[in-house]
Amino acid sequence: MTAAVDESRLIAALRDGDQTAFAQLVDRHAPSMLRVARGYVPSHEIAEEVVQETWIALVKGIDRFESRSSLRTWLFSVMINIAKARGVRERRDADAAIAAYTGGTVDPARFRGSDDPYPGHWKPDDVPSPFPDTPEGSLLGHELVDVARREIDRLPERQRIVVSLRDMLGFDSAEVCELLDISTANQRVLLHRGRAAVRQVLEDYLTEAVS
Repeated sequence: MTAAVDESRLIAALRDGDQTAFAQLVDRHAPSMLRVARGYVPSHEIAEEVVQETWIALVKGIDRFESRSSLRTWLFSVMINIAKARGVRERRDADAAIAAYTGGTVDPARFRGSDDPYPGHWKPDDVPSPFPDTPEGSLLGHELVDVARREIDRLPERQRIVVSLRDMLGFDSAEVCELLDISTANQRVLLHRGRAAVRQVLEDYLTEAVS
């Protein structure tokens, strides 16, 4: 209830032209918006332009916002639509969503086949071992975060976006499906493959670090 009240107050402030409320919203969401936008366009500079266009759209459209979703979900939805359109203009030869359905850096043989009751899941003998709960493992925490971020940036476009939205920005499955206009099954595949690729890199890194 408190979150809903706080959002209602924020929306009212934005409609009243409160510059402080607008600046706080920009500070809160701009970095993550830039990261997601970058997944659709070919350069950081164009991603910045997409985010700027999104803030302009917010100012122009806040009076028409009907609170059918959270303000954050609406904001990211607007931004993604702008980024998609800009990406088409900038890269007419590619729809990188196709690449998202190919495997990442993990050996496909480690996953169950299509005839298995649990297709796409780890094979019993190939499930990654859990990270050790040791002081040394704790010390590696910050390094592992950096390694994970670098690997996420290398993922195919749609995997990168889904993993970023789910695991870095905290969107739930339904929100991601709505934002990206994909089915629950596709979202699950993209998230699984993206997470598996990141996990593989972390597993390799940790093996080297503790050996």
